Amino acid sequence: MEASAKKMLRDEITDATAAAFAGSTVIPDRYVWPDETAGRGSTVVGDDESLKLIPVLDMASLLDGSPEEIAKLGAACRDWGFFQLRNHGVDETVVERVKDSTREFFRLPLEKKKAVGIVKAEDGFQGFGHHFNTSTGKLDWAESLLLGTQPIGHRNMDLWPTELPTFRDAVEKYSLEMTKLKSLLMASMAIDLGIKPETLLETVQGKIQNIVFHHYPPCRHNADKVIGIPPHTDGLFLTIVLEVDATPGLQVSNDGRWFPVRPLPGSLTVFVGDILEVLTNGRYKSVEHRVLVDAERDRTTIATFQDACVAGMVKPLPELAEVARYISIEKHDYVHRQFQALTERANIVDSLKI
Repeated sequence: MEASAKKMLRDEITDATAAAFAGSTVIPDRYVWPDETAGRGSTVVGDDESLKLIPVLDMASLLDGSPEEIAKLGAACRDWGFFQLRNHGVDETVVERVKDSTREFFRLPLEKKKAVGIVKAEDGFQGFGHHFNTSTGKLDWAESLLLGTQPIGHRNMDLWPTELPTFRDAVEKYSLEMTKLKSLLMASMAIDLGIKPETLLETVQGKIQNIVFHHYPPCRHNADKVIGIPPHTDGLFLTIVLEVDATPGLQVSNDGRWFPVRPLPGSLTVFVGDILEVLTNGRYKSVEHRVLVDAERDRTTIATFQDACVAGMVKPLPELAEVARYISIEKHDYVHRQFQALTERANIVDSLKI
């Protein structure tokens, strides 16, 4: 893992980067992505078709045990690998406070944000900087703050900004809301999968939760040459994304086409991660997605990532593995492969298939 990690050190945001983000007419070469790597040239469907086809679920109906809604959940996880979630029940006051805190953080002067700059830890990276730098040497048109949030021992409080008096409390409360929502979603997933809820819930007990705050500045010159995040799948178990504003940019891949995901007021977006695909023995599929950059408007999101494993292993749950489609791999080795896959722009799940 150490050799891979050295390739993966996140770059810091420099003064030159900040100038480019602020509207420089010159786009540094490290931000200009080849069309094939950025997924350009693929078919992008229209908004009307996207709105008709993208799955939207109702959390209240899932909690009521609606067979129709649970069937929709299963179909979304199998056929799309993601869904938008309405009536999610997350405290609205908590949501608005964490949105406000996120906006305030990214408005800070660069030197204030760099005070909580990216650092490497035993279980990954935390702090402020770019997304992962891959072997291409290209960088995403974005700045990010990654914080370990659960369990408490996973936190590096030196990297929780102190400049903003309400930030820590806002993130703490939002983290707990995401923990509750994750458990409720998993209980409904278990019903769809035909397994006991505790079987699935045990895979996340004591496992880490990270929250990543992403800010995608507008690129007023040649926005089609840069990218917020290139095509990728999420390497952990489950991802829950909160849109801070209404700026579009997220797209998901389905059947060889890109579908724009328009932010729905009051909704969250939930992604199946690679580990969830493996645990369900391929019944659920992680989805490739990307983020495009707007020419005029900022885009800001808050993504919560949940980890999981089965007794220290990434492997199909025995209840779902009459014929295992994926190898069993120790979590430490999985992390090593995940870093390697990210550096090489590869899909880790493909390397685990039998």
